[in-house]
Amino acid sequence: MKSNMAWTLASRPLGQAEESNFRWIETALPELSDGDVLVRTLWLSLDPTNRAWMNDVDGYLPSLKLGEVMRGIAIGRVEESRSPAFAAGDIVQGMLGWQKYYAGSAKGLTKLPPIPLPLTAHFGLLGHIGLTAYFGVVEVGQAKAGETMVVTTAAGAVGSLAAQIGKILGLRVVGIAGGAEKCRWLTEDLGLDAAIDYKNEDVGAALDRECPAGIDVDFENVGGAMLDAILARINIGARIALCGLISQYNASRPVPGPYQFANLLVRRGRVQGFIVLDYLHRAGEAARQLIAWHLEGKLKYRLDIVEGLEQAPAALLKLFDGRNTGKLLVRVGEE
Repeated sequence: MKSNMAWTLASRPLGQAEESNFRWIETALPELSDGDVLVRTLWLSLDPTNRAWMNDVDGYLPSLKLGEVMRGIAIGRVEESRSPAFAAGDIVQGMLGWQKYYAGSAKGLTKLPPIPLPLTAHFGLLGHIGLTAYFGVVEVGQAKAGETMVVTTAAGAVGSLAAQIGKILGLRVVGIAGGAEKCRWLTEDLGLDAAIDYKNEDVGAALDRECPAGIDVDFENVGGAMLDAILARINIGARIALCGLISQYNASRPVPGPYQFANLLVRRGRVQGFIVLDYLHRAGEAARQLIAWHLEGKLKYRLDIVEGLEQAPAALLKLFDGRNTGKLLVRVGEE
């Protein structure tokens, strides 16, 4: 009988998540029931929302209980199936969790279609990353050629795609990232019009310099003081596509602000939060366009790969301390 190795939630973080908040366990795999599948995990996605899921607060998904396998989106291969929807050998994606095997209901899993790209492109270019970037810019941000768009965490998985989509659509795109190397990547490799290094320059002053005509679209991943700096410079009718608030995920007390909220009234701006689940029914539309742009050389993605499930807790911290560029993945098993 196969055994399973997994990371469970041992305690809830107070501020920054630590490796001690997780517990490594080994268990026997259960027998499958009708409608169940056994999936061997290949690739695990690490995302800022992993930190939010560790809190004792219900969001768009129920709160994760202590002792449960850490929640995570992953790609795996079906090894055994008692579901008519899947057969052994199928490649699937879903909430497989931080574990080497998923054994349970097939509901919520998606069979991945073949694509003319490596399997990891389902995370680096497509999947929840690509859908978030695509619909955040096109639908929520309603980006139009000739406008100015700012993207925060522009060197991240979602931000880097969103920024490039803005360029493809004909916008002036200014990315905000931490460090000279990330900013160089954004301008020299991804073709952004400008990049602001929030670690080494005043964001407000830099926005004045790089967005002389104001800001029409903000693809927002950070919140806090950075969002305030953007709100102070929005144009009439600006759209804020609120994708994430990474500056607040580690907060141990309520976060004040935004202080520039009144400017939304003065400038008749709109803030709209969105979750990728809102657009799953249009996944095919986004995937076709993203793949086409990539094959045309217009849209690039970068992978940051960590080897071994054992490294997942330590790797998660890279999303919050600035060491990550592009899509952060854990290689759990061989394809």
